[in-house]
Amino acid sequence: MSSSIWAVVPAAGSGSRMAAEVPKQYLMVNGIPILEYTLRALLACPDIRGLVVVLDPSDRRADSIDSLADPRVFRAAGGNERADSVLSGLQAIAPYAGPDDWVLVHDAARPCITVSLLRELIDHTVESGIGTVLAQASTDTLKRVSSNLRVSESLDRRVIWRAQTPQMFRLPELETALSSALSDELPITDESMAMELSGFPVAILEGPSSNIKVTLPIDLAFAEIILQRMAEEDAS
Repeated sequence: MSSSIWAVVPAAGSGSRMAAEVPKQYLMVNGIPILEYTLRALLACPDIRGLVVVLDPSDRRADSIDSLADPRVFRAAGGNERADSVLSGLQAIAPYAGPDDWVLVHDAARPCITVSLLRELIDHTVESGIGTVLAQASTDTLKRVSSNLRVSESLDRRVIWRAQTPQMFRLPELETALSSALSDELPITDESMAMELSGFPVAILEGPSSNIKVTLPIDLAFAEIILQRMAEEDAS
């Protein structure tokens, strides 16, 4: 593979929807912090040359994360919004990256990612040459509602997908897209949105339902079950 692949993990958020005393990436699952699970999976992927963890500059809890001591891991300071943090991570990689390099952006609180899924996404994206997002097809009937919570329209769920991470793009293109979106003060909720708004093509690769993001308290229980099952499969 002529180009290198990097990873950025934005971990500067507070996780307010979790309503916990600590940011969700530091919540414990089976005695291990969520962020540790996430970093272990990324570091176990042989295709990833290095990764940047983007942290709140005042964050001291990160000192307890063993994987941050790995020589392939860099740290960068986070910003006010996700797009600021991811851009900071890209800029930390820039001195070491080439113009054809790729970057995977992965949520810190999405700990159930597997090496096999990472390699599937990497192979698919490099072969196609198009930035790709893991996503899950919608299985629910979806409604558009007005401000007073009245249904105004039922949407065709066949064309609706729920974006996951990692999301993989050419590093220079993503840096350009995020810089442009921030300059225009656009509300960016994930990296693919910035790429779309800048006119770059974005493809979908179906991801598993097990690749959950820990956002609400119930998600923590699901993550515990999934990670325990993964550990049992690795041990067998």
